[in-house]
Amino acid sequence: MSNAVKVAVRARPLSDREIKTDSKITLSMTSSTVRLHDPKGRASTGGAGPVVQGTKSFTYDYCYWSTQHHDCNFASQDKVFADLGTLLVENAVKGYNASAMAYGQTGSGKTYTMMGTEADPGLVPRLCQALFDHINANQDPKVSFRTEVSYMEIYNEHVGDLLAVSGKKIQHNLRVREDPRRGPYVQGLSSHVVSDQNAMLDRMAVGNAVRTTASTLMNDTSSRSHAIFTIKFTNACFSADRPQETTSRINLVDLAGSERAKATGATGTRLKEGSQINKSLVALGNVISALAHKSQTEAAGKSKKTFTPYRDSMLTWLLKDSLGGNSRTIMVATVSPAECNYSETLSTLRYASRAKDIVNKAVVNEDANVRLIRELRAEIARLKALLVASPNAALSPNGVVSQELAKNERLAEQLTQQWAGRWEEIRQLSQYVGERR
Repeated sequence: MSNAVKVAVRARPLSDREIKTDSKITLSMTSSTVRLHDPKGRASTGGAGPVVQGTKSFTYDYCYWSTQHHDCNFASQDKVFADLGTLLVENAVKGYNASAMAYGQTGSGKTYTMMGTEADPGLVPRLCQALFDHINANQDPKVSFRTEVSYMEIYNEHVGDLLAVSGKKIQHNLRVREDPRRGPYVQGLSSHVVSDQNAMLDRMAVGNAVRTTASTLMNDTSSRSHAIFTIKFTNACFSADRPQETTSRINLVDLAGSERAKATGATGTRLKEGSQINKSLVALGNVISALAHKSQTEAAGKSKKTFTPYRDSMLTWLLKDSLGGNSRTIMVATVSPAECNYSETLSTLRYASRAKDIVNKAVVNEDANVRLIRELRAEIARLKALLVASPNAALSPNGVVSQELAKNERLAEQLTQQWAGRWEEIRQLSQYVGERR
């Protein structure tokens, strides 16, 4: 997977409201192309209809036609995970940060794509299973893993911990800070060690149960907050008697849907929530546009600086690594195929099209001490080769090179022992947590 943001588009089935109003399908797809047909022109009636006058075409990395179950091109949850979920798992195992976010209008299928149902799990629970399948498949006693999860929501521009709930009421009072090395983070957000897939899914279920939702005219269980489920996956081992340790952060983001007050019937609290949701999504769109322009400028060999307004909202600030930073990222744009949602679908497709141009700067997240040990080992090898190759008296056992070699060997051994001791404590703690369950 390259560092460019991967973009997928998924079309959901017609809703009961759309069927009752006899709304026609105005969308068609191939495996990589979406065609949106203007309902004021000649309407399309199928998922593979011909190109017609007034049609707007978009190209993406993946396109999923999930509108008609009887269609031979129907894309199931299995298909979505096979394409996108496996990429996320592969990058996490290699030590890259990875992100997946679902964007679209309210009721377009974002939460279904990300979370799914008990009978038909979505991207997130399937990823949890795949991650622990990888862990359980390991037969090397020198390889160890540690998995932690956290779950937060951004509600009306305030951050709450979905896994630290008192009396089923979320306290949206956490502060966002920024560290020069870590980037933006939520101060006081709880992190929970999980020892198996069931423990991870239990934590996710706890968070989903208290996430802020409400009924609107367009969605009976409309998400009123942006939710970010984060998995911290650490992989450590001894290879050729040398330590290796990488840590991946997987951000799984279920964005609240963009909405129009007239369509949702929102008033009072619902109207305020919708206003804050739209405001943060506009900020996200501005960040995406700025990053896309920056990537295009750099690709053209120009060095013009582009300001990226990450701090315009809590959402964009917390997604700074996922967009334009150290992450391999996937965006899933979910859309309605109904002609009554033509404007919102067109807006989503344009939004997703801009995201394609973003190029992140993902690197393997290696432990700092492990990196230092590797560099010391390389220096030790160089000094040994120098001693063997040169008969100069200055390189005698009492010379400078010999002293430097001995010093580096002692330091490398000391750091290796410290790392092994720390990791053994972590491994035992993780095992204890699993036994307590």
